[in-house]
Amino acid sequence: MFKVLVINPGSTSTKIAVFEDVKSIFLKTIRHPSEKMDQFDTIADQYEFRKEVILDELKDAEIDISELKAVVGRGGMVRPIESGVYEVNDALKRDLRKGVMGQHASNLGGLIADDVAKSIPGARAFIADPVVVDELEDVARITGHPLMPRQSKFHALNQKAVARKFAEAIEKPYEEINLIVAHLGGGISVGAHRKGKIVDVNNALDGFGPFSPERAGTVPAGKLVDICFSGDYSREEVRAMITGKGGLVAHLGTNQAHVATQWAEEGNEKARLIIHAMSYQVARAIGSALVVLKGEVDGIILTGGMAHNKMVVKYIREYIDFLGKITIYPGEDEMEALAMNALGVLKGDLICKDYE
Repeated sequence: MFKVLVINPGSTSTKIAVFEDVKSIFLKTIRHPSEKMDQFDTIADQYEFRKEVILDELKDAEIDISELKAVVGRGGMVRPIESGVYEVNDALKRDLRKGVMGQHASNLGGLIADDVAKSIPGARAFIADPVVVDELEDVARITGHPLMPRQSKFHALNQKAVARKFAEAIEKPYEEINLIVAHLGGGISVGAHRKGKIVDVNNALDGFGPFSPERAGTVPAGKLVDICFSGDYSREEVRAMITGKGGLVAHLGTNQAHVATQWAEEGNEKARLIIHAMSYQVARAIGSALVVLKGEVDGIILTGGMAHNKMVVKYIREYIDFLGKITIYPGEDEMEALAMNALGVLKGDLICKDYE
């Protein structure tokens, strides 16, 4: 029996969990009041505060951390890397501190995991499948200008987890099948999985693919240039249009798909049109992924929080039902996915990779 601590820092909360093998024995979402977080100038400054809060919660729950065999943190904005589990080392900690691909609360996950593990004899610290997982084929990186190549930033952890779950269900190795996975959350990513690698996927964070509850997705480049140089908006305001205040927020004033759906069901035709358009763009992205895989697809998976939304799923299915290979795994369980990755290494089922 292996006990594993999972640490998943978000912008306003930190999720922690303890697993005993595949069973979750403790799960807690620690909310951080805005007045507390406002005291810190940078995300890095939150490190000691978050670590102490985690340790206090474990103590209150009477969790004996000396029994832990591994601590796994949500992977942060490190350099682009292959999918997998990485043991926390000096190079990884350096890039997490720097935020080489950007500053995000998830950067603290591996740092705190390492600190906690070091206090426990024999414990190991890992990260797994961060958002910067990059397995793109070279041809998928090219755009119409060399200064603007495509980047891989997406829901790698959940996409890989549900893909492996599907492979297990059909009793085939993930490395031998082709899948299309659409993660429907605050951001939307649609990945083409070819024999264990995600060879094409949209940048779900800042500017490619379907629009989502909070993100604008692909927008007309010429119009974006006009907005940037209009003098009416600052750089920060334009960035917010793309990530944070785009999508449903921009069109309807809410980042909650279930709220927009409720409005549509109550007769708000604008809300219905926007929900339809978002779903249409997801379906179109799935069609593009089908082309990437040359039509050879073993399954299409809808996952993420909006996979619970009946209207969104209905609209998507209207466009792709003819493909007849649709499986729905609603929601996302990042905590379980992180724990299973760490357990895979501890049990010898997964090879731990080195970050260099």
